[in-house]
Amino acid sequence: MNVGLKTQILPAGEAAVAAAARVLADGGLVAFPTETVYGIGADATNAAAVAHIYQAKGRPAFNPLIAHVGDIAAARRIARFDGPAMALAETFWPGPLTLVLPKTEGCTVADLATAGLDTIAVRIPAHPVARDILRAFGGPVVAPSANLSGHVSPTTAAHVQSDLAGRIALIVDDGAVEVGVESTIVGCFDEPMLLRPGGLPRAEIERVLGRALRQPPADAESDSGQPLAPGMLASHYAPRARVRLNAIALEPGEALLAFGLGAISGIDAASAVMNLSRRGDLDEAAANLFGHLRALDAKGVRTIAVMSIPNEGLGEAINDRLRRAAVGRE
Repeated sequence: MNVGLKTQILPAGEAAVAAAARVLADGGLVAFPTETVYGIGADATNAAAVAHIYQAKGRPAFNPLIAHVGDIAAARRIARFDGPAMALAETFWPGPLTLVLPKTEGCTVADLATAGLDTIAVRIPAHPVARDILRAFGGPVVAPSANLSGHVSPTTAAHVQSDLAGRIALIVDDGAVEVGVESTIVGCFDEPMLLRPGGLPRAEIERVLGRALRQPPADAESDSGQPLAPGMLASHYAPRARVRLNAIALEPGEALLAFGLGAISGIDAASAVMNLSRRGDLDEAAANLFGHLRALDAKGVRTIAVMSIPNEGLGEAINDRLRRAAVGRE
């Protein structure tokens, strides 16, 4: 693809929203903030525009995309809701929850965006800038994370610029995002299934459903087959450096991604140290995760050793992203 495109960066505001809507209507690509991470958006009904997302990201064409809409009425035009799905939508939208639902007969989203599946991933973002852009554009917008495929997801406009400058038309800058990990994905099948942990903890979803979420099949996560939902490739969210998980001691020259104030031997020999949350706060750790991984990676370290993270609340999503970052680098 042409990577010589001039990428404009505009601060969030009325002018940026209007510019974003124009770019989308013209079939172009726009990066904008959501409450989870920055997304790279295209008109979901325009197959050529959707193809440009895959090209810009270097993303496998069998990996489906999330369609972002402005309200539940818009979601119901492209997806079919049963009782549990509607309960989740009414409770958690707008917010960091994506639902995988059967497509409606009249679904206008391009087949390329759903990777040929008869289901579609849908969410209503909570970020006011994302909402304003969706309202101004007036249609569904597919928006995966605004980074090169498999690389660390972007939580600032500078992260987007680092990966995609020259590949997209516009970046709308509204500073750092709030949540910092992607949306939780629930498949609304015969029994609701947790397809990807994310910014909405499992326990809150199960409270509304009144039952436990099923786990996906053991073979659902693979880099060779077609995933059930976005973000399910085994190797994903990865820095260039090797990632070593659950470190209890540092090897010479390693960088440390710490959590809390726990002691770890060998820290004096660390090439760099960053702490996700000194006070052990999982919300703060999630917000810092991708930015800290990018910052350590930018130092050119060979290995990032990561301290253990509790696997509760947002810790489940943090550990999911770290595990995917480590695949193929251990």
